[in-house]
Amino acid sequence: MTAMEQQLTPKSEATRSRILAAALSVFRERGFDAATMREIAAAAGMAVGAAYYYFDSKDALVMAFYVRAQQEMATKLERILTESTTLEQRLRGLIGQKFEYFGPNRALMGALSAHIDPRHPLSPFSATTAPIRDRDIAFFQRAVTDSKVKLPPSILPYLPRLLWLYQMGLLLFWVYDRSPKQANTALLFDKTLSMTLVALKFAGVPLLRPLYRPAGELLKAIYGEA
Repeated sequence: MTAMEQQLTPKSEATRSRILAAALSVFRERGFDAATMREIAAAAGMAVGAAYYYFDSKDALVMAFYVRAQQEMATKLERILTESTTLEQRLRGLIGQKFEYFGPNRALMGALSAHIDPRHPLSPFSATTAPIRDRDIAFFQRAVTDSKVKLPPSILPYLPRLLWLYQMGLLLFWVYDRSPKQANTALLFDKTLSMTLVALKFAGVPLLRPLYRPAGELLKAIYGEA
């Protein structure tokens, strides 16, 4: 949260929310790239200078959308983790909640997926979005810890980040899924999650121990920790 967000009065917060709602509406109608701050300000019923006072760019509006999404989902995600008893239930709940929440803005999510390069500030892999990413990964950490997943110590610390990447892959597939009601995404989620859970179940088999060290070294290299 920025210093400005921390200092907002209730009236200013309401104005900020109105601009964000207008922006999402314009983004849905015009597309992210085609939309302009002037159009967003008009949709919010204010001068463009006033809109710029709260958000200095379209990117800032998208970041606010990301932050609000995380804040609004937090309670439900916590409840999913608390009420579930297995890793499968926790993962189905966490990822399923993302599909449900972002459903009304699926087209916008698709447009933003063009900015996947970590060098772009809106990328889910960028330094700018790191706080949001880390908070989301923390939910997967909870899921792994609460489910008492047993993996070699060289691999276990990376599992929450790998599960977060799995989620992002599903969301990317989902935004481009043209099947009726994104049925292909539902099938992909169901089958790949089952495969993942089986893989985790058998990861502790002694015969697989020769793979632990190279797997751990690979993960260290990928995450820049080698």
